[in-house]
Amino acid sequence: MSQTASTSITREERKVLAGTLVGTTIEWYDFFIYAQAAGLILSTQYFGPLAADNPALGQIMAWASLGISFLFRPLGAIIAGHLGDRIGRKKMLVLTLILMGAATSLIGLLPNYAMIGIGAPILLTLLRILQGFSAGGEWGGAALLSVEHAPISKRGIFGAYPQIGVPVGMILATGVIWVLTTLLTPEQFASFGWRIPFLFSVVLVIVGYYIRRQVEESPVFAELAERKAESSAPLGILFKKNTKEVILSALIFIGNNAVGYMIIAFFAAYASRPLDEGGSVGLDRAPVLLATTLASFGWLVFTMWGGALSDKLGRVRTFQIGYVLLIVWLIPTFLMIDMANIWMYGIGIFVLTVGMGLSYGPMSAMYAEMFPVEVRYSGVSIGYALGAILGGAFAPTIAETLLAETGSSISIAIYMIVVCIISLIGVSLVKETKGNDLGLTKHH
Repeated sequence: MSQTASTSITREERKVLAGTLVGTTIEWYDFFIYAQAAGLILSTQYFGPLAADNPALGQIMAWASLGISFLFRPLGAIIAGHLGDRIGRKKMLVLTLILMGAATSLIGLLPNYAMIGIGAPILLTLLRILQGFSAGGEWGGAALLSVEHAPISKRGIFGAYPQIGVPVGMILATGVIWVLTTLLTPEQFASFGWRIPFLFSVVLVIVGYYIRRQVEESPVFAELAERKAESSAPLGILFKKNTKEVILSALIFIGNNAVGYMIIAFFAAYASRPLDEGGSVGLDRAPVLLATTLASFGWLVFTMWGGALSDKLGRVRTFQIGYVLLIVWLIPTFLMIDMANIWMYGIGIFVLTVGMGLSYGPMSAMYAEMFPVEVRYSGVSIGYALGAILGGAFAPTIAETLLAETGSSISIAIYMIVVCIISLIGVSLVKETKGNDLGLTKHH
């Protein structure tokens, strides 16, 4: 496809955008269902009995199970990136989708601690690791499929489509749990209701599989295959020639990912924890989940805007604006949540999503433009996975620990601000990538 500007989106481009959006939405729905469940139910069902006299420890263990899967993301990224650079983005995207869906559905069928004892948290953690392995290979392929199909002037907006899979997946996940907590009694939700969202993943995977099968392979990868220019050891070349880009891409992501996992998992659990169970806010769970779902729409809109804005202002400047907004608004967000007013909770998180969108929408385009084509899949996948480990993997665990140690949510806000400052510095060290050649000409 021509890399010149185009005024309209072709049928094939629409199929590509739908394929990347649907796939990442399903992957992140699966991921977020676990994150929501970790805050609401898994600590009592699977980890609580291991720390019967210390409920806070049980919750910290549940958050840790959320984080441990991130450690396996680089492995997924390395294997999927290596194979994706050889056999194509499309085949790897279909494989990672099926793998994630299978792991999620099995969690929905897994007996709890009361049924099988210590085997329950062990099996749960293993399935969570499988989710992480799958997600490590997912994002890079989806990001590259969208950006490599894009006209040169629209890479930012095209690349925003796999990015909005995050808020759309969160809207689905939080919305489904909100419906269940509204329709079921707390006892019904605890006994069987929480399993329904995990099993629902099967339906989403079938839909995603069908859509992804319709998408043609990336034109840049096709050009690479035609020239037989594949490297015999793309990983070796990646770290020999592009170590700086891998490190910078990881640093760029950690702030956004850390704050993202607070929105995805921590805020709702923190705000809705009953006062008689050690909570400090004590809002009702259903309204909190609804407010979190509505805030996710802001994340969606501002992520699309961030991608489009980066086509005009440039990737670096859009990222910088996003991170400055996050740094400025984090302390007010926690102060508003601590007011124990559902409106303040919703407004605080919604405003936070402005900075989230601007520091996430341009990411696909920027990462694709940072790496040469022969190691691009590996480069963006590994950079993204490392950023997730350093950013969101243990953010809820660290937040819960800080809260237990200091008794103040402001300590969490300060931790988040420090992480965002690191990312702001990281993105400021990147030379503007907008308009870089994505083909092979300058690499051979």
